[in-house]
Amino acid sequence: MSASLYRLHELAFRTQYAELKERVRAEPALLPGTPGALYERTGTGHPYWYRVYYAAPGRQVEDLAGARDDGEALAAVREQIDFAKWVARQVSDLRKLEFQVADKSVARVLVEFHNLRAFEAGLVVVGTLCYMAWLNELGAKSVVLRTQDVDLARRQRLKLEAPLGFLEAMQATKLPFAVVPGLSRSEPPTSVKLPGAEGLRVDMLAAGRQLGASVAIPELRWHAQAIPHYDYLLTGAREGAILAGGHCIPVRLPAPERLVWHKLFSSAARTGAPEKAAKDLLQAATLAAVLVEQQDEPLAQSANEAPAALRLAARKRLPAMRKILDAHPMVLEQIEAGLA
Repeated sequence: MSASLYRLHELAFRTQYAELKERVRAEPALLPGTPGALYERTGTGHPYWYRVYYAAPGRQVEDLAGARDDGEALAAVREQIDFAKWVARQVSDLRKLEFQVADKSVARVLVEFHNLRAFEAGLVVVGTLCYMAWLNELGAKSVVLRTQDVDLARRQRLKLEAPLGFLEAMQATKLPFAVVPGLSRSEPPTSVKLPGAEGLRVDMLAAGRQLGASVAIPELRWHAQAIPHYDYLLTGAREGAILAGGHCIPVRLPAPERLVWHKLFSSAARTGAPEKAAKDLLQAATLAAVLVEQQDEPLAQSANEAPAALRLAARKRLPAMRKILDAHPMVLEQIEAGLA
């Protein structure tokens, strides 16, 4: 028998995570960057308080907090700083307990979109970050390779309260994002990236039949890459959270059972990228194991709602799934039933 694909966190640690998520969700906005501290500036002849913090490693920023005599505004900022420090301590503890925590640049991007109410409007986090988040949400721990991507998606027009430009939001992070050109001059960009070979990349994705085709996202004044069967994946997205840097950020995530089937499909579709195909396959198997064994999730039922083409493609990965799920026979039965 092969080893189990995951282990469970102790109940006390799962409770700690749930409390953190609940308290963060009650906050109207999150402070970007490090918590920082208040400093008084008098250079203009009028005394003002500024919150001084790091938006990114080595990048110090000052935001106006209020005039010296504006006690209400200063008290509110102090309370935000204290809360941010508490959150950072909680996230640090959870990282040591093997919860999944992304890096600071990921946090800066997600905090910006959270504060702009983009996730409330229907924006969904997908990809490996989504998988990491579901491990935390389900109280499971497993080895995850670090991701240098933030994949964001929308199924239908976002219900935004105010105009939101994707590129403007990236610039507001104060990180040096550059636009990644399309594959040809005629194709609009769909991604931005930080400098360096391993710089963080932020991709916008949407449902579409032709993989990689450009899809206009007018409410973001941007375009997205089309991914087949994302309409299935993004239906019924749920509230969740992502731990990143010193933050816990409320987000929207695809339903985990739909993520399993779409990961299987993606693994089969990545014919020219065996490493990524193997990663998707392992993530599908691990998440399926947690859902079936810990949540009593009837995976076969969610597969019946998937397009026939998705199930057909995913069926090609059954021989490999049988090897990975050797220690999880009950899960394998559900997978095989769903793809029968």
